Amino acid sequence: MTIFLDSLNSSQKEAVLHTEGPLIIFAGAGTGKTRVITCRIAYLLEQGVKPYNILAVTFTNKAAGEMRKRVNEITSNLGSEVRVSTFHSFCMYLLSCEAKNFGLDSNFLIYDMSEQVNVIKECIKEMNLDDKKFKPTWVANRISRAKDDLDTPTDMQSDCQSKGDFYGQTIGAIYELYQKKLQRYNALDFGDLIMQTVSKLEDNPEILAKYQDKFQYVLVDEYQDTNHAQYLLTKMLTDKHKNICVVGDDDQSIYSWRGADINNILDFEKDYPSCKVVKLEENYRSTPKILAKAWNVVKNNYSRVDKKLWTQNDDKGTINVFQNMNENDEAYRVVDMILINKESGYSLSDFAIFYRTNAQSRALEDALRRQGLPYAIVGSLKFYDRAEIKDIMAYLKLIHNPNDNISFKRVVNVPKRGIGKTSMAKLEHFATEKGISLFESLKFVDSDIIPNSSLTSFNSFKALIEKNINLKYDKTVKEIVEKVINDTGYIRELELTDTPETKSKIENIQELVSAVEDFERRSPDKSLSGYLSQIALVSDIDSWEDSADKVTLMTLHLAKGLEFKNVFVVGLEEGLFPIGESAYDQKELEEERRLMYVGMTRAKENLYMTWASERTVFGKTKWNVPSRFLLEAGFKEQMSDRTANNVVTNSYARNNYFNGAKKYVQNHIENEKIESEEIIDNSPYKIGTMVSHQVFGNGKIIEKSGSGEDLKLIILFAGGQWKKLLVKFANLTIVK
Repeated sequence: MTIFLDSLNSSQKEAVLHTEGPLIIFAGAGTGKTRVITCRIAYLLEQGVKPYNILAVTFTNKAAGEMRKRVNEITSNLGSEVRVSTFHSFCMYLLSCEAKNFGLDSNFLIYDMSEQVNVIKECIKEMNLDDKKFKPTWVANRISRAKDDLDTPTDMQSDCQSKGDFYGQTIGAIYELYQKKLQRYNALDFGDLIMQTVSKLEDNPEILAKYQDKFQYVLVDEYQDTNHAQYLLTKMLTDKHKNICVVGDDDQSIYSWRGADINNILDFEKDYPSCKVVKLEENYRSTPKILAKAWNVVKNNYSRVDKKLWTQNDDKGTINVFQNMNENDEAYRVVDMILINKESGYSLSDFAIFYRTNAQSRALEDALRRQGLPYAIVGSLKFYDRAEIKDIMAYLKLIHNPNDNISFKRVVNVPKRGIGKTSMAKLEHFATEKGISLFESLKFVDSDIIPNSSLTSFNSFKALIEKNINLKYDKTVKEIVEKVINDTGYIRELELTDTPETKSKIENIQELVSAVEDFERRSPDKSLSGYLSQIALVSDIDSWEDSADKVTLMTLHLAKGLEFKNVFVVGLEEGLFPIGESAYDQKELEEERRLMYVGMTRAKENLYMTWASERTVFGKTKWNVPSRFLLEAGFKEQMSDRTANNVVTNSYARNNYFNGAKKYVQNHIENEKIESEEIIDNSPYKIGTMVSHQVFGNGKIIEKSGSGEDLKLIILFAGGQWKKLLVKFANLTIVK
């Protein structure tokens, strides 16, 4: 038996040794799932399975890279031929390999979200629709969710028609035009990568059989995050040999808003009745007290597999809950705790601050800057999202694929070439009428269509692109990038304006050249196509440098898969976390609870949870009720009047507020009602009753006092706002 098995516990070893047939591994937070996956691959190789017969898929390039590295370390590079990739990278590989058989142009591009939105803007404009009613970003998300479910434009329109949903039908029509444009531009979006792969494999059973025989052992990491398209793809690939191993944790399913379906993991045993089930419950990351508090929260969910994490780790470290006056008080409290703990020998990279929404980072950033503490925000403006980088990338995309109208429009006048909006509009009209790309239309337009001054500029741009198209097979990517920068005069124009901003842009472009060099060193596919494919699939977390000695700030959704010695979960208030109206929807509330669980289980030693009695969001100040998750975790003592008075000034109103807040959380979570009050109260306004107000919308009664004409209610409205209202003047309607 191989030596690497000696490092595994009994459950991990059981998962590794079960090689044949379907297997589901419920891997709790910090239970060593990556070790199990890599050891399982190594064991398969040791048993004589060929490396090219193994496929392992996960969700980020960072995770795939780590998995690939570990496999090579264990197997002395024997696993270098194992395909370890993200779902999107795998589908790009398959579509590229089979492009000719699938009727695809192998030079296809991948459009990111901003490029998708630009195409949708074109569609909305052509269809004479109101972009305020049909917001492009929202439409893009709706189309992405349809693709996750493998719904075509026809499917969407038919479904909406049967429901009498005219608005949805119109989005279906936008979707239809959008797909036609993508085809014309020879581009795919992220949803297309998987949807097209599934569709093409269904239409070509002989090619599907080829890949079923090629990948006889399939491992899927983070299975709880798969959507319907990803679920069906893995099911199709493993339908012949049935050697599918999925690893995941239903308690960490937090991406339903982007199409993930928790039922994929919960129903795995129904899909594969003969499957073996292994639960990994020994945690190697956190302290016993952190796991106990996190368990107290997540056990309140109904849709989950029965399991409970435990650990042999020392019970060191602390868990603290802090009430704060407002978001600024909260931020300074967090920074103070970082400074105090830093004196104990921690590095700044040992600290992470998690929040529910990006808007919460502002106060935290201010506090960190004032103390001179360096920090990194994961999920903020990425390197490849910077305007100057997107400009150079647009040139590269156009050189790779001249049919790319989105890139054409981005750089045709960057740097300035004297091409006006009127001339551009005429060119677009001509291209649309002829059904050809903007670049191709430059072959046919003349001075009768576009004024000579603009026509000269268009032709100059056309010549620049054509020159580089002819060189792309002979030059390296670095040489092409340097030639584009030189030929366009991009940096020369920036140098004319000597400002800190333009200097920063020049530095970023120089860094791009370095990034291309790094790509050419590491990647087996050194082509322009390979480079563009790699960049298209970079995610927020892939660009995070965990080696930098900085405090890390990120949303809770980005925190999954990471760990830190010290974790702060801030903004624990009803309406903020759980967010909005999720408190009134059982399914959404359970996902919010899983998100809390994810945040808590990132902590290795110290966990800090904070909430603010007041918070100003978008210019409006609200008084807050502490999150139900605090009481679920078992922090009743942190909601005492004594603690409240430590952070609130001597105001009768505020002291009364905290009393009400404490009662609300206890009543709402523990009982959902006060039984003694229910017996003697004959009014229709019971605690927990949903009501509607003409100004504030729907809300839930959380506290009441008085009776008759003096009956007063405290109501928690959607969005976290709460109001104390006198019933006789409130004009409330009970929501059935």
